[in-house]
Amino acid sequence: MAKAKTAYVCTECGAHSVKWAGQCPDCLAWNTLTQTRIAASRPSREIAATAARLDALPDDFAERHETGFAEFDRVLGGGLVPGAVILLGGDPGVGKSTLLQQVSASLAAGAAVLYATGEESLRQIGQRGQRLGLATSDLKLLADTSLENVLEQATACSANVLIIDSVQTMSSSDLPSAPGSVAQLRQCVGRVVQYAKQKEVAVFIIGHVTKEGAIAGPRVVEHMVDTVLYFESDPASRYTLIRSVKNRFGASGEMGVFAMTETGFRQVSNPSAIFLSRDSVAEPGSVVTVAWEGSRPLLVEIQALVADGATTHPKRLASGVDQNRLALLLAVLQRHGGLALGPEDVFVNVVGGLRIGETAVDLPALLAIVSSFRDKACTERLVSFGEIGLAGEIRPVRFGEERIAAAAKQGFTRALVPHANMPKKKPKGIEVVGIKRVRDALDEAF
Repeated sequence: MAKAKTAYVCTECGAHSVKWAGQCPDCLAWNTLTQTRIAASRPSREIAATAARLDALPDDFAERHETGFAEFDRVLGGGLVPGAVILLGGDPGVGKSTLLQQVSASLAAGAAVLYATGEESLRQIGQRGQRLGLATSDLKLLADTSLENVLEQATACSANVLIIDSVQTMSSSDLPSAPGSVAQLRQCVGRVVQYAKQKEVAVFIIGHVTKEGAIAGPRVVEHMVDTVLYFESDPASRYTLIRSVKNRFGASGEMGVFAMTETGFRQVSNPSAIFLSRDSVAEPGSVVTVAWEGSRPLLVEIQALVADGATTHPKRLASGVDQNRLALLLAVLQRHGGLALGPEDVFVNVVGGLRIGETAVDLPALLAIVSSFRDKACTERLVSFGEIGLAGEIRPVRFGEERIAAAAKQGFTRALVPHANMPKKKPKGIEVVGIKRVRDALDEAF
C-alpha cells in the first residue's frame, strides 16, 4: 500500500505547499499553513453529467417566483428564477435580513422556503417576524453554521427557495480553516452553486462588505453566482436603493427603491417623486434631468453652487456625478461658452443621494452651474439631458424619446435635448428643442 503524503494548506486562501513556511507564497499571510494528509489512493470518480439536446429541454424557462415586491422583482429581472444564486451585500444594519425575511414570508405562501441563519437565534428571527407582522407559519427556520447540515435540511424539506444569512458564518467540514476565511468562502459558495443548479433551488446569500463597500472575500465569489445585488443607503435618508451590478437573468444596473418603515420595507412605485423637489426646480442653480436607471427613466434634480473662492486653490466638488467630469465641463464652458470660473468654488450635487454614472447628466450639470453663477433660474418647467463633447458639441444619448415621454408625464413642458435625439413625431404636452452646441443651450435655457 502506498504511503500517504503530507502537504500544507493555507487557511486563508486554500493554497497548497509541499513544505511548511512562515508565510503563504500566494496570499502572503503569516502563520496560516497547516499540515494535512493526502490520501494515496485515487478518489472514486463521480458520475459525469450527460449531454442533452437543446430541443429536449423543458419549456418552462419563463417560470419565475414573485417575491411580493414589484421593485425587487424588477431588480431580479422579472422575478426569482429556479436554480438562481443571488448574492446580496450591504453595510451592517442596512436591512438585508429584514428584506429577505419579508421576501421569504411572501414566497412561503406558494413555495417551500428554508431560512438558514448563522448570525441570529430562532427567537430573534421570530421577534423580527412578529414586529414586521409577517405570517410565517409556512416558513422553515434553521439556526446552524454547518453548510452540510443546511443543505441536508433544505433537501429534507424539499425547499424551492433557500436563504443563507450569512455566508461568512458558514463553514464546510472539508476545510480546517475558520468561517469567513477566503478558502471557506470559496468552498461554501461553490457547494451552494452546485446544489442550486442540481436541485433547481433558488438561493439567496447574504454577504458582508468591507469598509470600501465591496463584498468581503475573493472576487471569484461574485463570478460564481448568477446575480449580485448591493444595498445603497444614505444614513440621512429614509430611502434605500438596491442595485444589481451583475444579473444573468435581467439587466445589470437595474435599481429598486424602498422606504424603511416601522413594519419593514415598503416599495416606492414612483421613484421620481422622491428625487424631484417641486419647490426648488425654479430656483437658480437647479435643473431637472432624466437619468436612465436599468430599464426605466428617472427624473432627478441637479443642483450647483458657484461661490467666490476663499483660497488660491478653488474647490471642485461633485456628489452623485463623476468628479473628473466636472473639471471637463468647466473647461468646455470656458472655451466654448465664454464663461471662465477659474477663481470660483464649484459644487455639484444630485438630490436624494443618487449616483448617476452616465454622461447624459453633462448638459443639466453645466446649465445648473451657469444658472448659479448668473443667479438666474432657467425657464419654467424645463428638463434637459445630453452629453457634452470637448469641441463644445451636444452629443446624443440612448433612449431619448423615452426620456422625453417620462418628462411629459411628470408635467414638464419644455425639453432641451441633443439635436440627434429629436423625436420624429412631435410629442404631446411638451416642447422639444434640439441643440447642437453649448452656446445654443445657454441661449435656450435662459
